[in-house]
Amino acid sequence: MSAVAFDFTGARVLVTGGTSGIGAGIASAFSTAGASVIVTGTRPSAADYADADLSAFDYRPCRLGEPDSVDALVAGLGTRGDLDVLVNNAGANLPGGRDEWQPDVFADSVAINLTGPFRLTTGCRDLLAASGLAGGGNVVNLASMASYFAVPMVPGYGAAKAALVQMTKTLAVQWASLGIRVNAVAPGLIETAMTEPMLGFDELLAPFLARTPMGRTGTPADVAPAVLFLASPAAAYVTGATLPVDGGYSSA
Repeated sequence: MSAVAFDFTGARVLVTGGTSGIGAGIASAFSTAGASVIVTGTRPSAADYADADLSAFDYRPCRLGEPDSVDALVAGLGTRGDLDVLVNNAGANLPGGRDEWQPDVFADSVAINLTGPFRLTTGCRDLLAASGLAGGGNVVNLASMASYFAVPMVPGYGAAKAALVQMTKTLAVQWASLGIRVNAVAPGLIETAMTEPMLGFDELLAPFLARTPMGRTGTPADVAPAVLFLASPAAAYVTGATLPVDGGYSSA
């Protein structure tokens, strides 16, 4: 059996945090499928990412924790045509390496992982409603296993990711009449720069692998096809759902 291929020719897709990790995998998959892809990052320009080839994408700077930065991104989209798919991938834990048990740091984490994506998504509503994509305009949010299980080290991140699942449901119901579908993907432990420190310590990694029926960590290539499926006409009757991509972790 050959791999499933998606066709997003002519579609315009925005992937936040698309310069590395899961976001880069999603952006590359949409680009390979024919889409015109915008990626965001926190640095001023694509040239500031010497370790990444962003030549296939339209790069826009955006800091999700800063409302003015989010609003500027939305305003820029409005001058360049409609938007078909928004992937809220960007996120961070322990912002600035600080302790999320401190209330101000907790608030910063929630701003980056929940409030910023909500501001961006609502700002893109009219663009998504105008989409001519088969199956309608789409939002795909990146949730987490921290949406469902306690991760005491990052209470702000976990709270934000849990709320992101509920936000997905609420927006799906609110915007169904506009022809916009809203879904989410909840990755398990994925090999990225953010998880690299953890992957190097057996005492931290072993419990996750022991609970994961498939017995391995995931990769961005495991996550991207699930995002493309949810944004595609193949999922035209799917909205408000959160799809785990976790090797069975959440079922064990």
